[in-house]
Amino acid sequence: MSNTSVSGDTGRRLSEVVREAKIAAAEREDVVVDMKEADRGRLELLAEELAPIFDEVPEDDEQFDFFLSSGLQPRLWIDAIAHVQMGPDRRTYRFVRDTRYGRVVMAESGSLITIADSVTHYVAERIVQRQKFLASDAPAGQSKTSAQQDRRDDLQRTHGEAKTPRPTDGQTSKDNTQAKAASPAASGHARDRSVARVITAILWFGLGVLVTVAIIAFIFLEDIATAFGWT
Repeated sequence: MSNTSVSGDTGRRLSEVVREAKIAAAEREDVVVDMKEADRGRLELLAEELAPIFDEVPEDDEQFDFFLSSGLQPRLWIDAIAHVQMGPDRRTYRFVRDTRYGRVVMAESGSLITIADSVTHYVAERIVQRQKFLASDAPAGQSKTSAQQDRRDDLQRTHGEAKTPRPTDGQTSKDNTQAKAASPAASGHARDRSVARVITAILWFGLGVLVTVAIIAFIFLEDIATAFGWT
């Protein structure tokens, strides 16, 4: 009788404790959800403050993210290595950046405007760094070299034109007369060279025929001698 009574009382107490544990867990979850929503709300206000800055970033600049992530701790991402999150007190904005040496706090303040200014300066610095990198890239260097080469070529052509005097009208007429007078002689020389080439080709062809006949005769000398009764 006593054992049954004790076990029954123990079961009732355990069920009550389990119920209380469930209620406490639910309350903690509600607190966590409330804290998360509060953090997200503050970060949304910061995102709205920075929206004009985000819109001014060039479209071809893909190094920035600009989005608010969900999770146990909401974050406003600026790029792949920098973001803004709420501090432990849930009222302080903390702008942090991941480096090879660990996470660095770049700015921390309860003022939304102060953090927005820090983020704006960071975005401007990253844009300037990207422009410097593109300016020092290989294609840019090649373009600069090509431009320098074109400039040198232009200078050379300019100096060459300056050194070479332009002919006067009298000199131009004289040169044209001399060219016309020299044209028949040049045509005659061209015809003579053509005739000489034809004669040379005929001579080489005849010489080739004679050599070929001589070789054939030497090869078939005995047969020819037998055919004509020379042996």
